[in-house]
Amino acid sequence: MAREYARTDRVGQQIQKEIATILMREIKDPRLSMTTVSAVEVTRDLAYAKIFVTFFNDNQDEIKASLEVLAEAEGYIRSLLGKRLRARIMPHLRFVYDSSMSEGVRMSALVDQAVASDKNGDAEVDDTQVDDEPSVDSEKGE
Repeated sequence: MAREYARTDRVGQQIQKEIATILMREIKDPRLSMTTVSAVEVTRDLAYAKIFVTFFNDNQDEIKASLEVLAEAEGYIRSLLGKRLRARIMPHLRFVYDSSMSEGVRMSALVDQAVASDKNGDAEVDDTQVDDEPSVDSEKGE
């Protein structure tokens, strides 16, 4: 019987949960306020973990500064994580900005804009189609 989840998936989920808690409760840096851990990828040997994070702001300079703060705090976060997980091997953490949320919002806005322009365009097209159609009275008169 095949296992539903690989060990790396389970470890990744636990790391995601614990890092989110650590960022919320332990790290008091204001540059990391409103930081969300969206996903964690762990290598098969559990030596490295790539943590995908999103931030409330979309300013590229602030995102870069927040990632630098996370990179500097990697050792501290890793030590807290080691105490909470009690694992023999604690992966090295690498924080990466997850742009999928902002891209999703951007794509949704584009779809909404296209739908709105189609509705406005359809109303104009319907008006022109009505004007272009010959009326029933003019056909009878000819």
